[in-house]
Amino acid sequence: MSEEHRPQAQGREAYRHFMSLSTRWMDNDIYGHLNNVIYYSLFDTAVNQYLIEQGALDIHGGPVIGLVVETHCNFFASLAFPQRIEAGLRVAHLGRSSVRYEIGLFAAGEPLSAACGHFVHVYVERESRRPVSALPPATLNALKGLQLP
Repeated sequence: MSEEHRPQAQGREAYRHFMSLSTRWMDNDIYGHLNNVIYYSLFDTAVNQYLIEQGALDIHGGPVIGLVVETHCNFFASLAFPQRIEAGLRVAHLGRSSVRYEIGLFAAGEPLSAACGHFVHVYVERESRRPVSALPPATLNALKGLQLP
């Protein structure tokens, strides 16, 4: 891969919303840093915490849920327990029934991301698991708040 196409750490200005997340004792692997699967868990936590806080996701009884259909992560620097992490969120694509979230994980106070990734939710009816014809208004409003100008 050429240098110009190699993924790069992102600055904080690349994200629309930030939240603080905690690492846990069990997150470290034998090499002394967060195991790669933990980054995906942090992505999932950041997105769903935002949606719940915005009133756009009722995890227990809402008629519409988001299913992850794609995920990806690039790693730039190690994170470990005990460390505070700041997750930056943005929406890169907003479709009829899907959204691509992009997430940056930052060591608290650091200007560049330790990891960047994305995941795609397809929003479906809880019962049928069929894609919705349109995103619910509360979800759409919350997601528009994550789009960069």
